[in-house]
Amino acid sequence: QVQLMESGGGLVQVGGSLKLSCAASGSTSTLNVMGWYRQAPGKQRELVADITVGGSTHYAAFVKGRFTISRDNDKSTVYLQLNSLNPEDTAVYYCAAGPLTSLQTHPPYWGQGTQVTVSS
Repeated sequence: QVQLMESGGGLVQVGGSLKLSCAASGSTSTLNVMGWYRQAPGKQRELVADITVGGSTHYAAFVKGRFTISRDNDKSTVYLQLNSLNPEDTAVYYCAAGPLTSLQTHPPYWGQGTQVTVSS
């Protein structure tokens, strides 16, 4: 079993920054890929970024160079640095993890989410 816990969300102004963290516990040796989804009100959940244990990364097109994902394998923790935030980034950000090379196919583990709100 794996448990994920996110932190670091909050309220920021347009152009501001936040750093999200997600710590995994339990059977963390099975987690080859970790990353982040987000879901805004009235919209579907969408993949933001993911990273494998080997350091390979993937970003959604809407990131446009503004976000950076990183991973500390010793701590079983993944981070998402959010820069140049705009109101369209307002969403609940969910940590996800799984044993494969991508989170696009049914990630089995999910955190409870952390709210990011960007005000103009």
